[in-house]
Amino acid sequence: MGAPEKTTASTSSSMQRVKVYRLNGEGKWDDQGTGHVTIDYLEVRHNSRSEDLGLFVIDEEDNETLLVHRISSEDIYRKQEDTIISWRDSEFSSELALSFQETTGCSYIWDHICNVQRNIQFNTISNEAYHGANSELRELPEVELSTLPSILKVVVDSSITDQLCVTELILHDQKFLPKLMDLFSMCEDLENYDALHLIYKIVRGIILLNSPQIFEKIFSDELIMDIVGCLEYDPDVPHIHHRNFLKEHVVFKEAIPIKDPLALSKIHQTYRVTYLKDVVLPRVLDDATIASLNSMIHSNNGMVVTLLKDDNTFIKELFTRLKSPSVGPESKTNLVYFLQEFCNLSKSLQMVQQLRLFRDLVNEGIFDVIADILRSDNKKLILTGTDILMLFVSQDPTLLRSYVSRQEGASLIGLLVKGMLKDFGDDMHCQFLEIIRSLLDTYTPTGQRDAIVDIFYERHLNELLDVIASSCPPYGNAQIVHRSTSSNGYHGNQNSAKPEILLNIYDLLCFCVLQHPYKIKSKFLLSGVIDKVLSLTCRKEKYLVVAAIRFIRTLMSIKVSKLCLILLSMTQCKDALPSRLQTRLSSFHWEYVHQI
Repeated sequence: MGAPEKTTASTSSSMQRVKVYRLNGEGKWDDQGTGHVTIDYLEVRHNSRSEDLGLFVIDEEDNETLLVHRISSEDIYRKQEDTIISWRDSEFSSELALSFQETTGCSYIWDHICNVQRNIQFNTISNEAYHGANSELRELPEVELSTLPSILKVVVDSSITDQLCVTELILHDQKFLPKLMDLFSMCEDLENYDALHLIYKIVRGIILLNSPQIFEKIFSDELIMDIVGCLEYDPDVPHIHHRNFLKEHVVFKEAIPIKDPLALSKIHQTYRVTYLKDVVLPRVLDDATIASLNSMIHSNNGMVVTLLKDDNTFIKELFTRLKSPSVGPESKTNLVYFLQEFCNLSKSLQMVQQLRLFRDLVNEGIFDVIADILRSDNKKLILTGTDILMLFVSQDPTLLRSYVSRQEGASLIGLLVKGMLKDFGDDMHCQFLEIIRSLLDTYTPTGQRDAIVDIFYERHLNELLDVIASSCPPYGNAQIVHRSTSSNGYHGNQNSAKPEILLNIYDLLCFCVLQHPYKIKSKFLLSGVIDKVLSLTCRKEKYLVVAAIRFIRTLMSIKVSKLCLILLSMTQCKDALPSRLQTRLSSFHWEYVHQI
């Protein structure tokens, strides 16, 4: 038991590590020292009878007390830049500030300060209520079978003021919830359904009190399964065995063993809270309670990612296994899914922390891993790899561009182009297109942009054009083929691409025309692009015909002089073309000449 506690303490120490600052008479912040901050009862520190809570900062070197501050109910606290909490201390008549090493630790202490302030206000209201007509709320009824109706009335039928008092009473009575769970177990053994229905309503009412501190208690490892059990006995719906599902059917797969007990606890808690919110109680929770539960989930995710990313051994072991050729297909798949989930959870971090994490992942070789994933025959795994790339594109695309612009990363563009041309069935999407567009964007720094653009045009543009050519009928046979097409379009060539793929290609070509007009003369016009694009107008799908027209008009908008000569040349020999293509070609030529 001792070892886990020590591990937990060490993992949480970085989150609560702070520097203490005091504003001097010259308006400058003096460094008072570095230590670890906690919130505790003042009576514990001073042997007094006060139940007030305070901030304590203990020096990390000599364990001397750097700061003791009684938390005030007044609105004197300010949170700045995600890592600083400051306030004016009336006892010292000066401004104080805590600068946290981790944003997670700052958020944790800030939330507790806010909770303490609410509790102080609740106590004030409670004291006033005790002296009024509601003096019966000085304590909760004893937890017994005969008192269940009274407990239900106190929890559910109280006014807003009384609900605040009930919240405080539940929090201060350390035995109330354990006793209620013991009573639940007894009633379940005796199959006393009337009592079980009452306990369900009591637990539901406690959850709807919407107290973060109560949530921490009822969603703890010790109580959560009993709480879920209580919620199985809703008298208005058939009995659903949620506990059996959580115990027997939910399998926690560890692609990499997680040794940190706090991280493991938060992972399990997050899943159970999500299950309770989305499956057990979706029809009874109000918006405020849902928001609080979502906030708890978000906070847990941030803590898990922080704990794992700070464990260098864990990250290195993850990437060692991802790169190892000896890892089996199933294990490799689980590792990739874990990497995707880990990157997704990073959204719970502050932006600066998330960017720092992504840079660390790049240094560990995440793009090499994704390139290997894109070479896989497992389409689901490929889509998972693109999901990870999309996270990098949305957060810091320069990391991906920097990798692709180097020689060792150049092959990734080819893998993305091949992925864009691959049929993913029902999972077809535009992620490959979005990633390629991001790489080719003109806002990329000049050095990176030129290298990436050259790689794309020299090695991969013709791949896209060949797909168009193989998916469209030749001019001479266009009319015959058009009459024989099926409802899905042209199938005269077995290599014909799906219409959705062709549409993505045309979107990318239009993007290239607008972003890289300097490449049009040397690449587009000399590669027979117009000839191949116009052949698409013989397809049966109207949206592909529109896409071809849009591309030609996009090309015309940049007013390349050689384009006029090509259109003129094609117009002079248009008698050999299908009638529909003749009409469209003439309209393009007239429109272009009219623009000039």
